[in-house]
Amino acid sequence: MKETLVRRLKEVPLRDPIMVEGLPGVGHVGKLVADHIVEELKAEKIMEIYSPHFPPQVMVKEDGTVRQVRNEVYAYKGKDGEPDLLILVGDYQSATNEGHYELTGVFLDLAQEMGVKRIYTLGGYGIGQFVDKPTVLGAANDLALVEEMKGLGVVFQENEPGGGIVGVSGLLLGLGRLKEIDAVCLMGVTSGYLVDPKSAQEVLKVLSKALKVSVGMQALADRAKEMEKIISKLQEMEKAQMPYECAGGEEDLRYIG
Repeated sequence: MKETLVRRLKEVPLRDPIMVEGLPGVGHVGKLVADHIVEELKAEKIMEIYSPHFPPQVMVKEDGTVRQVRNEVYAYKGKDGEPDLLILVGDYQSATNEGHYELTGVFLDLAQEMGVKRIYTLGGYGIGQFVDKPTVLGAANDLALVEEMKGLGVVFQENEPGGGIVGVSGLLLGLGRLKEIDAVCLMGVTSGYLVDPKSAQEVLKVLSKALKVSVGMQALADRAKEMEKIISKLQEMEKAQMPYECAGGEEDLRYIG
């Protein structure tokens, strides 16, 4: 394979769909949200995308057979006034810099072809420590979008994320502006250490309001509870390993969390 291949599986007529991107990233926040939406809305898979820029591997299925790594596009026809959706999910993002640009170009070409006027990209913002109450940070390619998202509780902080937004979640905003497509990135604050369904819940709440689409959250809530148990155990182990002295002055207390 020398270039990215888009395999079209089904034609589904959509009216001015909104694109939602949730590929793997920090805390798998975006992927958790996008996969959850596909499952809850019973969206139909309409495309598979294969690329030499993905890692050189296959995925082993439960029955022992394999499949090539890929990205996928799902379609959802809105009901009772809901918007139509195109949902981009997948196994990986590009493993190369040029691949990020090439694949983002492919995604935007598909968006234009399908009549997309707005894109929501989803991801995590790692802060290096466990978060009790995750917030959702935002970035957008138009000032009017910033104000709109603030009204939904999205936080915009000056010069944050400090290192910019790496990968397709950022490039869809930048290159999308060149194609005059509005785009917003919603980032759930997360430790960055583990898969974070709790942060994904917060992103999904904001996204559901923005899309005006009702999405059940129980599956994510259940996963979040299980992850909280794991984090609690990790924190207990961390505290048990912290060096401290039983007797001492104020300085010794700095070791006790």
